[in-house]
Amino acid sequence: MAKAMAASSISSALGADRLQALDAFLIDLNRAAAEVILPLFRADHGLENKAGPGAFDPVTLADKNAESAIRKLIAEHYPDHGVIGEEWGEDRPDAEFVWVLDPVDGTRAFIAGLPVWTTLIGLRYQGQPVLGSIGQSFIGEIFIGHAGGSRLISSGGERPLKVRACPSLADAVIASTDPYLFKDAQAEAWKKLHAAVRLARYGCDAYAYAMVAAGSLDLVVETGLKAWDIESAIPLLAGAGGLITDWRGDAVGQSGGRVAIAGDRRVLDEALGLLGSAA
Repeated sequence: MAKAMAASSISSALGADRLQALDAFLIDLNRAAAEVILPLFRADHGLENKAGPGAFDPVTLADKNAESAIRKLIAEHYPDHGVIGEEWGEDRPDAEFVWVLDPVDGTRAFIAGLPVWTTLIGLRYQGQPVLGSIGQSFIGEIFIGHAGGSRLISSGGERPLKVRACPSLADAVIASTDPYLFKDAQAEAWKKLHAAVRLARYGCDAYAYAMVAAGSLDLVVETGLKAWDIESAIPLLAGAGGLITDWRGDAVGQSGGRVAIAGDRRVLDEALGLLGSAA
């Protein structure tokens, strides 16, 4: 599994009080991002295309301004911390603490008016992801946690997050952002995986990761991820009892790549058996 620190290691390295303070600050960061993003959702969001002619890589004012708001708060409260963000690049990426940001993961869903985009905020300590959140502010949800435990904060209060048991791929409900992202050998591997499961759903981006943590999905498979697409999920899934590896079954590195997220080791092992040839 990706190297989110063990709960005891987090407590001893950070201290319970500091971890609690960082957790509370992470909630504040989600709320600050929501204040910027929500007025632009299903409104004039200032769409631009970051890609060249013939391609489409959307970015909106919500992406840019939310990341700016998050960075401003970090600079005010933790000026010695580093930041890596999708929109505004790196600032001290080798610091002891580094925040990894994707202010609007699922920008295509955002511009389509679909409430499955999320705000992803992760925290590295000494190079390892130790705290993370997946926020969906239109619905009013923050999935947050670390290896010691994860929870959902919503209008209904708070509840612990726990993955569900699933004995085999034949029983599994799985997800991926877009099957057309898989090319050549990856596409063939995905077809085999799709044929082996009960149900597959598409287009949820990182919201699907949260659904594994919440016990609603059993497996998510992705390719071409960047650090900001996945790092927030690593400690969150660990705290819910989940597993995150690359397609070889190894730890997910800081560059992202091909990722499998599962709630049950049995499903993960079966999936890796089908994906491994394309790894």
